Amino acid sequence: MENTYKSAGVNIKAGDETVEKIKSLAKSTFNKNVLSGIGHFGAFYEIDLKKWKNPVMVSSVDGVGTKLKIAFAMDKHDTVGQDLVNHCVNDIAVCGAEPQYFMDYLAFGKLIPAKAEQIIKGFSIACKENNVALIGGETAEMPGLYDADEYDISGTIVGIVERDKVIDGSKVKKGDVLIGYASNGLHTNGYSLARKVLLEKYSVHDKPEGLNSSLGEELLRVHKSYLKLISELKEKISINAFSHITGGGIIGNTKRVVPKNLKIKIDWNAWTVPTIFKLIQKTGNISDEEMREVFNIGIGLIAIVNKNEVDKTLEAGNQINENGVVIGEIY
Repeated sequence: MENTYKSAGVNIKAGDETVEKIKSLAKSTFNKNVLSGIGHFGAFYEIDLKKWKNPVMVSSVDGVGTKLKIAFAMDKHDTVGQDLVNHCVNDIAVCGAEPQYFMDYLAFGKLIPAKAEQIIKGFSIACKENNVALIGGETAEMPGLYDADEYDISGTIVGIVERDKVIDGSKVKKGDVLIGYASNGLHTNGYSLARKVLLEKYSVHDKPEGLNSSLGEELLRVHKSYLKLISELKEKISINAFSHITGGGIIGNTKRVVPKNLKIKIDWNAWTVPTIFKLIQKTGNISDEEMREVFNIGIGLIAIVNKNEVDKTLEAGNQINENGVVIGEIY
């Protein structure tokens, strides 16, 4: 038998079919700044220099971790792409940046064009919601490295911020107040522990007491984008820092934007912890300390503001149905 790339597990025709399937999805996110289509060796994006005085490029790269295992178990692949885009958008938005374009990387054990299309459909939905162009990416088929029915994804976001409008925590001072905004579940962090605990007792199709949907649906809730909220607050309030609550929890992420000579005090009773986190903690007999370090436990974004700006900040959020709550202070 003659050896071919296909016999080794790589199907070039499937790759070509995937590119054709995703072209229209990607193009639906294009704006006037995108100069190329999908399929070139590189993607071209023109910066409108008239809009910026002293532009600084801000970028971030991320994945969605073992949340993918839940997508595999549910055979649902159109939400993890949204998770990835929104996670990346949040990471640069909290720095003050305006997201410009997104690029993805997909790696399959066996490339199934219909499955790839669903993932990229998720990318395109979130890119349009965040006014970001999906300008390119890479799809790889790697038999032997991934199981045939599994894949991994990562993404890179690039944005721009004026040099004098960078938000980096340097303005944070003693007495500042932390305002927290609700998460939409686990977002994209803590899934290795959540799966270990929950899937020993439940199936993804079970509906544990207190949940309004199946466990799998609850765990696949899309990572929330805070871009609209961040943009609104930046416009109306003098924000000293933002913190996107991902792996490491509230303290672990917020201390990244707090000067080392200052400390963070959190009132852990200031908000109601969502049911999914209570289920994880009870089922796994997990300590409060561990929960707070691993999960966002209901707070996905924190704004740090001067104590005199608290009421104004809360009102600005309320105007767009983002109801913040005071959860702590800097001391």
